[in-house]
Amino acid sequence: MATTTSITTTYAGEFAGKYVAAALLTANTIEAGLVEVKPNIKYKQVVKKLSVNDILKDESCDFTATSTITLTERILEPKELQVNLQLCKKDFESDWDAISMGYSSHDTLPKSFADFLIGHVAAKVAAKIETNIWSGDENNTGEFDGFETLLANDANLVAAQEVTGTTVDASNVITELGKVVDAIPSRLYGQPGLQIYVAQNVMKAYVRALGGFGSAGLGAAGVGNNGTQWYNGSALSFDGIPVVMAQGMSDDVMIATTKDNLWFGTGLLADHNEVKVIDMADLDGSQNVRIVMRMSAGVQYANVEDIVTYGIANALVS
Repeated sequence: MATTTSITTTYAGEFAGKYVAAALLTANTIEAGLVEVKPNIKYKQVVKKLSVNDILKDESCDFTATSTITLTERILEPKELQVNLQLCKKDFESDWDAISMGYSSHDTLPKSFADFLIGHVAAKVAAKIETNIWSGDENNTGEFDGFETLLANDANLVAAQEVTGTTVDASNVITELGKVVDAIPSRLYGQPGLQIYVAQNVMKAYVRALGGFGSAGLGAAGVGNNGTQWYNGSALSFDGIPVVMAQGMSDDVMIATTKDNLWFGTGLLADHNEVKVIDMADLDGSQNVRIVMRMSAGVQYANVEDIVTYGIANALVS
């Protein structure tokens, strides 16, 4: 049975030269290198964590063990995912690009539409992966547990580093970002790679506030007295800590940690950009075309003790 295809336009004249798709969420977390990517994970990757207590003791003549070593582990296990679509070539005989299909009874999928479909499917998958990285839930089909889900169910998340969230807007974003910075432990503050990952609505509010529409002494005209014209897409920071937007993060959520503490795992990165188009005519005599894509993906963090959360409810914190 073919994937349901709904065509609401009518072919008239020759192909105009392009297809238009709705704007898609960019998979910026991977593309912008906001997390550590661990490829070539066939099944799962187990990473040992070593922690010690106070190791420096007073001098003595004897060898005396001075610390307790604790070995734990974190498991990164990518989830197998797939895309399976089936289209009937007859759906395009009297519609888009009818001429390019030719007049033979043995039709082929219009190349221009096939190219569009491949790109569109790959982009849709990238958008879904982006959402999964931050707010995915493996109990939902086509999803794996994202960082928000993992943190919400981690009993080892330090209570003092779990900041209660609220609805963030231009009037309070400075205050709320300040709460996140205040909750960063001294051992983490100043570490290379420390960043504040924020949801899209939080980034919007921060840009608006810096344009003069917030409080906390920003002034009516904002940065450089340029008002809403101040921002040109450049990197942002708060109290010297980079602020980066995580497109797939839920509204009113923030996470502060180092980049190397957040992992994205997959089998092969190329799988996320490889879409196969299979014409079934030579296989079963049908006029169907199948779109196939398979991949694996998952996320994990190394040390929950080095993470500050904002707006992530966790009833299990220690």
